[in-house]
Amino acid sequence: MRNMFFVAPLMLPVIVFWLFPFICSIYVSFTDWDYISPSYHFVGLENYTSMMDDGDFSDALINTVIFSLGTVLPTTLLGLFLALLLRDKIMGGNFYRAVIFSPWITPTVAVSIVWTWVFSSKNGLVNSLLSLMGFSPIAWLEQGNSAMFVVIVVTVWQSVGWTMLFYINALGKIPDSLYEASMIDGCSKMTRLLRITLPLISPTTFFLIIINLINSLAAFDQFQMLTQGGPSGKTRTLFYLYFQQAFERYDMGPAAATSLVIVIITATLVMINAYIGKRWVYY
Repeated sequence: MRNMFFVAPLMLPVIVFWLFPFICSIYVSFTDWDYISPSYHFVGLENYTSMMDDGDFSDALINTVIFSLGTVLPTTLLGLFLALLLRDKIMGGNFYRAVIFSPWITPTVAVSIVWTWVFSSKNGLVNSLLSLMGFSPIAWLEQGNSAMFVVIVVTVWQSVGWTMLFYINALGKIPDSLYEASMIDGCSKMTRLLRITLPLISPTTFFLIIINLINSLAAFDQFQMLTQGGPSGKTRTLFYLYFQQAFERYDMGPAAATSLVIVIITATLVMINAYIGKRWVYY
């Protein structure tokens, strides 16, 4: 009881601002509330069954998978590569780390505005460089495939510094004696990387993959500033579909159902991370 006395002040905001709204959202997902009218009807599982036949939902799910894979894998690999370069004490190492990490602490809205100019189809920096090299300009943000590519590039650029710092911390915990023993045995740099470095930082790698997947599911600002889910829904993810359903169409029932799907996916990733993380700790 004494412990509950100290925990209660911390739990109260969680209950009021998270648990209670979450329960209300679950209830709204079974209704046809339009966000404005005080009256609504209980429709049961209709929002969930119609979701299965909704082309927008299936397209958004596919776009979410493409965006997640397109951001998580490059972010992880580039973060590891930069960490391997900057883990040792080199001249200007802290400066390089700060520069690479700075996009992570920069507001996504500000970052997206700058990248909108970079990939502008009329006078953007990328098209200007392409013109100098004799290539035709590309409508980066007006075509489906290239628009998703731009959003992925912006997200990777912003996230790679955060991933790099985690890897630098993990690399610093590897005992130097292991590398010294491997050098005595005549192991090459590639062998040390494959047999020592990668296995010992595998818990960090798994953690970063899960966290970056969760961040990809919750990505919104870059889509809003760069593409608004277009063109023709080619960059509409589940989270952006939820935003459109709730605050553009005022279909709160389907929007709440979509948000619950996002929560279930996120909770599944968190449980996988917790379960496998324990196995790494104990074994």
